[in-house]
This record gives sequence, C-alpha cells and structure tokens, in this order.
Amino acid sequence: MKRLLYKLSQSTVVTAVLTLLFFAFFYLYLLFVVDLRLVYHGGGSVLNFPVFYKGWEFFRQTVFWPGGITAYLSAFFAQFFHIGWAGALVATAQAWLLWLCAGIIVKAAGGKQIRWISFIAPLLLIFLYGRYVYPLGIAMWTLAAIVFACVYLKIVVSSSKASLPVYLALSVILYLIAGGGYLLFATACGIYELFYRRRLITGAVFLLSAPIIAYIITTLVFKASVVDVLNDFIPHDIVNIGRLAAACGLYLFLPLMLLGLRFSETLKKSALNNFTAWLSKRQIIMPAPLVAIVAAVLIGFLGHNSWLKTQISVTWYSYNGMWGQILETSASYPRDLLINHAADRALYHTGLLSQDMFAYGQQLDGLILPGDRTNLLTLWRLFDTYIDLGYMNLADSALAQCLEMYGEQPVFLKRLAFVNMVKGDTGTARVYLGALNKTLFDADFAQVYLGKIAADPNLSADEEIQRLRGLMPAKNRNIRAVNEDFFLDLLDKNRHNRMAFEYLMSYYLLTNQVSKFMENLGRLDDFEYAGIPRVYEQAILLYGFARKTNVEVPGRQISQESRQRFDDFLKILFGKYKGDKKAAFYELTMDYGDTYYFYSAYRQSGMQ
Repeated sequence: MKRLLYKLSQSTVVTAVLTLLFFAFFYLYLLFVVDLRLVYHGGGSVLNFPVFYKGWEFFRQTVFWPGGITAYLSAFFAQFFHIGWAGALVATAQAWLLWLCAGIIVKAAGGKQIRWISFIAPLLLIFLYGRYVYPLGIAMWTLAAIVFACVYLKIVVSSSKASLPVYLALSVILYLIAGGGYLLFATACGIYELFYRRRLITGAVFLLSAPIIAYIITTLVFKASVVDVLNDFIPHDIVNIGRLAAACGLYLFLPLMLLGLRFSETLKKSALNNFTAWLSKRQIIMPAPLVAIVAAVLIGFLGHNSWLKTQISVTWYSYNGMWGQILETSASYPRDLLINHAADRALYHTGLLSQDMFAYGQQLDGLILPGDRTNLLTLWRLFDTYIDLGYMNLADSALAQCLEMYGEQPVFLKRLAFVNMVKGDTGTARVYLGALNKTLFDADFAQVYLGKIAADPNLSADEEIQRLRGLMPAKNRNIRAVNEDFFLDLLDKNRHNRMAFEYLMSYYLLTNQVSKFMENLGRLDDFEYAGIPRVYEQAILLYGFARKTNVEVPGRQISQESRQRFDDFLKILFGKYKGDKKAAFYELTMDYGDTYYFYSAYRQSGMQ
C-alpha cells in the first residue's frame, strides 16, 4: 500500500490533476470569497487600481514609454474585475502563467526535487487578493521578467557564447515592454551567470549594465531625464498595496527563486541531505501541488480580511442601491460608524428610517459622518448621501477630492457628471460624460445623457434631475460639524424634502432633543405618512410621560400597539426594577432593544 501511494505521488497524471485542483481553488476563491468586483469598486481602500480608456489617445499616452505596454495590458485586463467571473479568470490565468514559467526556470536550474517553489507566486497572489489590494500590475512586471528569463535560459543553455548578445537584445525589448520590470530580468540573469555558470565577469556586467541600458534608451529614444529613468525602476504599486512583505516577495520572486534554488543545492550537501534521504527511504514524499493546495487553503482563509470585505461590500451595495444587503450586513456591525451611515441611508430608501431605525445600530456621528472632511474613506461614503439630500456642491467637492486621490475611476466620473447636470453645468457634465464614454463598461450611461443634453440642454424632461434641482439649498454650507441647521437649510428651500425631514428628526432623537422633535412634528403633514411612524410614536409617548401629560397629534392617532408596548416597558423598568436601569438592562434588551425608549435610557440600539 505504501509503495502504491509513493508511485501515485510521483505520477505525472496525479500531479497534473492536483495542479488543476489548485488553480480551480484559486479561481473559486477569487470568485466567491474575495469577489474581485469589490477590488474594482475600491470603496476607498484600494489606492492603485488603474484607469483605462478606449481609443488612440490613451493608447498613445500609455504605450509609447518604457513599460507602457505592460501598463496598458494591466489596466485593460484589470477592468474585467468589474465582472466577477471574468476578473477571477484573468487573475487565475496570470497566476497559472507565473507558475508555468517558474516551473521552467526551476527545471533549468536543476531544482526538480523542490518544484513547490513554482507555486510561491500564486500563493502570494492569494494572500494579496484576500487582503483586498490590487497586485495584478506588479504581477505583470514579474511575469514579463520571468517569460524573458525563460527565453534567455532556453537560448544560452544550447549556446553559451550567445549570452551577451542575447541578454542585450532581450534587455532592450523588455525595457520597452515592462520598464522597471526589466531590472528583475537583469538581476536574474546576473545571478544565473554568477552562481550557476560561475562566470563572474559576465554576471557582473549583466548587473552593472542594467541601469546603463535603461539610461541610454530613455534619454536617447524618449528624450527623458535621469529622474525619469530612476522613477521607472521604482515599483510604486508596492507602496500603494500596503502589504509590504508579500508585495515585495511577489515583485522579487524571480531573483529570490534563483537564489533559493542555488541555496538549496548547497543545503543538499549539508545535514539536511540526511533528512531528505530519510524521507525518501520511507517514501514520505508529498506531491508539490498537494502541498500548494494545503497552503492555499490555509493562506486563503486565515489571511482573508473579512472585515475589510464587509466595509467595501457596504460601499458597493450603497453605490448600487442594494438596500436589503446593507441592512442584512449592518446587523452584525452595530457600532461601526461607516456601516451605521450606510444603514441609515438604506433605511430611508426602504421607508424604514422612521419606523425601525433603532432596530439597527445608531450613533450620532453615523448619521452624516461629521468628522474630518479630508478623510477620503468618509468622503467616499458621503457623496451619495449629499446627492440624495440635495447638497450638490458638497457632493461635487467630495467627488473631486476622491478623483484626485484615486484617479479617474468610473464611479466618480458617473457621479460627477450627474451632479453637474443637476447643477445645470452641462458643459462640465459633458467633459465627464466624454471620459466615461471611453470606459469599457459605463459607456451606455454616458451615451444616454449625452443624447439627452444634445436634445434638451436644460434636461427639463428628466424627472430625477428636476426633482434634485428643487432640493438644492440657496446656502453653500461649509460644514465642520453637523447640526440641525444642516437639515433645516434644506427644508427652508423645499419643505417636501422627505430625506432632510427624516434625518432632522433622527438627529433630534439621537441627541435627545425631544422638545425640538415635537416642535417639528407638524411637518408630517407635508408628506404622505399613513398615521404616525412607529419611532415617532415612541418619542411622543416618552415626551408625554416625562411631562406627565397626554400628548395628542392633531389629525393622527398613536397606535394601541405602541401604547401597550410603552406601558409594558414602564412596568418592567419602574415596577419590577424600581427604576434601576442597570438591573433592568438585560430584560429590557430582550423585548425593547429596538425602541427609542431603550435608546433614550441606555444610548444603545439594535440590541434585539
């Protein structure tokens, strides 16, 4: 039996099947666990996602520079992250090519017994994607260097005299294609000549010539400066990725692999050789793909940043109006300000803010995120809220700051175009729509509105734009801290601004200003509410209890269910526990943790 298992472990068919299973796991992990649509959207967490436009102008500006071809291809393929299954397929294909070429180098370097090394790059990609970063650009540099290294090894193995001319020819081509990725190739070739072929002079020439070749090409062909040459060699994405060790490992994979293979040959002559022989004698040898599968599962699930996925998912749901998903997610994060903010917006759009707001986590700062206006994570979440409320200038400012930091991403272009159409600045809107029209997946939106502007520059037939124009306040408020005036300005402009009204009432309840809440209760008549919203009933009853009076709302009745529930709440708190809030906490949480009574007493909500 042991002998059979050993033969199976060495079988080419078994190895091929296990390798297929590894990349199947890679694909499914990106598709279902990571969801590359979230990397495409960014949510304020992905700093280096590339911009891509169709057309000659973008192609010319990108390609005709050292490394431009690689940058163009990376940006093009990255756009398919917008389509989950297609993005996962692109990333898996890149990982497979890295594995394939690494395997060729391992074989050429005499490392057949440690073939698992070729799986290191795909494993690093699993880790990086699981941390919600964009590593495809760096991986493209690495892939270009490995492919050219394979070509170099293939040629020089059969003709050692061709080393220098082959190296020079490949260097020129690769520098034009991959820019700074060429440095990896040059380093790898130098290592190969120094440590494998023992050609010290040749290896030293290869290493020292890399910056010289880059300088000559950049200055003579592209008429650029030394600074530009040095800038090409800097892998800026490593800094933006933020996972420095893993990103550097991916970037330096080729030279480190060659050094590792050389080091392993040295170790074979040491005591480690005895350990390897001991394993071989007992036929305890696991196929490299099986080791890689185990490592992939461990790295994928232990390294996955589920909290960050939730944060980006909520911004993606919010951007796409997927309100149900936001509310479902927010139940697990009652104290997270950013998620609280998205949940309040979702509650409003589903008609539940005035009914069930205290069934979800509530904090005053979560309502409108009144923190640092330069915080891009905050601004990313605020621009849609500003649009909904009618603050187009604030939305424009937030979007402009995001655009400056994250680049001309479709998410910003689309919203900036829309905001400027609402403001009546169709000239600026055309600029953004023109850029959006050159993107791969949002051109339809641009074409529709360019057609509308051409037919009717005032967009008088667009009901949504006309509705939002009617909400825009006359004042341009410079907010550092949100207060009641932030919402009252909107209601002064348009008393039928329902979102401004519900947010104002929520603000009063969250700050326990029930008297001001009562003063504005008459505004209910400006809207088509059926009766009194449940949360408002709770606030009215609490107000009446505090003042020992029966409060009536002209033309509206408080439901018997709300009255009974409030009476039961009082019996537990003041009857059973004699007003001891601390002692009553757990019992009240069970049945009243979703009410304003409970929030008013404990400043907590969403407890049921």
